[in-house]
Amino acid sequence: MTALGHLPTPANTVAPERDEGHRRGPAGYLLMIPGTVWLALFFVLPTVTLAASSLYDPSGSLLNGYQMTWHWQNYTEALREYAPIFLRSFLYAFAATVVCLLLGFPLAYAIAFKAGRWKNLMLVAVIAPFFTSFLVRTLSWKFLLSDNGFIVQTLSSLPAVPDDLRLLATPFAVITGLAYNFLPFMVLPLYASLEKMDPRLLEAAGDLYASPVNGFLRVTLPLAMPGVVAGTLLTFIPAAGDFINDELLGNPRTRMIGNTIQQLFLQAGDVATASALSVTMMVVIVLMVLVYVRKAGTEDLV
Repeated sequence: MTALGHLPTPANTVAPERDEGHRRGPAGYLLMIPGTVWLALFFVLPTVTLAASSLYDPSGSLLNGYQMTWHWQNYTEALREYAPIFLRSFLYAFAATVVCLLLGFPLAYAIAFKAGRWKNLMLVAVIAPFFTSFLVRTLSWKFLLSDNGFIVQTLSSLPAVPDDLRLLATPFAVITGLAYNFLPFMVLPLYASLEKMDPRLLEAAGDLYASPVNGFLRVTLPLAMPGVVAGTLLTFIPAAGDFINDELLGNPRTRMIGNTIQQLFLQAGDVATASALSVTMMVVIVLMVLVYVRKAGTEDLV
């Protein structure tokens, strides 16, 4: 009796091959059509239109129309006039991002490792502000930081605080509003990175006589870097272009670039300058993101 392991293989037996082209078919490409059409209509086309508008003759108007004259001076003139507002916007966004990182990292760490059975409830609490309108949340800060609000009245009662303390309509109020509104965008990516980390790595670091600080710097922080990079980008980018927080919590001396673009488009009717500022802002943010991701060593995120 011939052993099963030595049975001869029929000569005409051919191993089945996977026909990748047949398996793919047109279905995959058909599924891409809705998303492609959506992006073309609501991203590519508006971006091209915006870039074209930035080269209009600035002497035109919404009533008389604009002419395409390839007026590249719109960019230099816009930057010359509004460069301080650009820098202020990036400074406010950077400050809000740092505040979100300092607040969000301990919170994400606590949810990932210390929350236990309360983890899901704490995650719901993080995203609970999204159940309310962005405008309503910002208006609530306007009442909290007002001169007659609880915060100012409490601080004014302290001996070292002046009686004429004012928080509303200050850079502090704008940065506070930005940090509050975009904090969940920092916490959730950090939690996603920390939650995947094996706690035994920290135990191993302790067994190797690493102090808690060294264990954090050499184990926790490197493993959480994808979340740090994603969180800072998700916070900084929308904060730099935000205009609601400054509109409700700031003053004319705290104007951000989003407020300026909105005013030029809707009030002044200066489409050419507003478009030039918008295109410049998009290009600067894209370049900053590419440099930041490369320096952080997480190129796989983009």
